[in-house]
Parts: sequence; C-alpha cells; structure tokens
Amino acid sequence: MYEMKNQLILGFHGCDEETCQKLINSPKEFHFNKNPYDWLGHGMYFWENDLNRAWKWALERHRQGKIKQPAVVGAYIAAGNCCDFLNIKHTKRLVGYYEEMIAEHGIMFYNEDVKSDPYKDKLLRKLDCAVIEYMHKRMSMSRELERQKLGFELTASFDTVRNAFLEGASAFPGSAIKLKTHIQICVRNPHNILAFFRPRLKPALDLAA
Repeated sequence: MYEMKNQLILGFHGCDEETCQKLINSPKEFHFNKNPYDWLGHGMYFWENDLNRAWKWALERHRQGKIKQPAVVGAYIAAGNCCDFLNIKHTKRLVGYYEEMIAEHGIMFYNEDVKSDPYKDKLLRKLDCAVIEYMHKRMSMSRELERQKLGFELTASFDTVRNAFLEGASAFPGSAIKLKTHIQICVRNPHNILAFFRPRLKPALDLAA
C-alpha cells in the first residue's frame, strides 16, 4: 500500500547525440544494458532528478573516446513494481536471494575497484549485479511454476530497480556526505518509460565538469 507503484520519476540518461535522437524520435527504442558490472542489474539506467550527473557521465565517456558527441535525454518513468533498495523489505529480500545463490553456486563474483578511482568505491559491481540478476531469474522461475500449477501468476516481475549510492570524496573534512552521492533507477520494463524528452534547461557546467 505504501509503495512506489504510482510514483512518476524524472530520470536523465547520458548518451551520444545520435542515441539521444533515436530515443526521442523512435517510441520503441530502448537501450537494455547487460554489463556484468552494472550496479542494479540489467536494464536502462537513469540518474534520478540529476541532469548534471547525466551530463558529467556523458562528458567522461566522450573524453574516453567512447561516444562522439555527449548528450542527455530525459525520461518520465513510472516506478511500477519497483524493487526499491531504499525500502528495507527489498534489501532483506535480496539477502535471501544472495544466500540461495551462494548455497547453489558458491561465491563466483566480487565487487571490484578500478585503478582510476582514488576513492575505492568498488565501481565494478559484479557481485551486486549477479545477485540481482539471480533474483530476477528465480522470480521468473516461480512465475512459470505458478502458471503450470495454478493457471495464473502470483509473483510479479519487477519493472524497475532503484537505489541510492554514496560515492566520491567527502563534501568537507569529516563529513559523511559524499560529493557524488546519487540515486539510480534501472528500468527493466520498457513500457514503464512513458516519454523521452530533450531537457530545456542546460546542465550547470561548473557542476557537471
């Protein structure tokens, strides 16, 4: 009852200009990431309410030579059935799936640092990604069993996954507030993206640089 199902989320996705135009002009366009290190599992990623972080991400990719022209596309996202790790119910659920996965397969993945990160924030989240994907797989198996036995499903798949991440340097000496703290939302169900748009406001370059 007190969950996010009807909540509308404003998200921003850093990308190449060509990708931005495709997303805006092609209603069925959807970029589903399947990287083994994605922080919230597989899906399309957005910075929640943070145009500047999306722009900064696109600029970094441009400097690395991975995109030609940095851009940001905005999206109106229906949270739907959201696996929200800001809600203890979902974090406890994930613990259970982690224990199942370890019992079944043992530890095969770890979160890893990248050499370029001075803050050692474990930016390659291979373990987290594996556990979240294991959760989705097990839920899919439960739905299939329910269809076979009952003729209908009781277990609902997740449309979105959401979490807050502490990242980067302290805002000031002794502070627990981190300069790059943010909320990410990973959209698994393309139907929960209600619309893409090009932001009218420009990113604050002093913040995004």
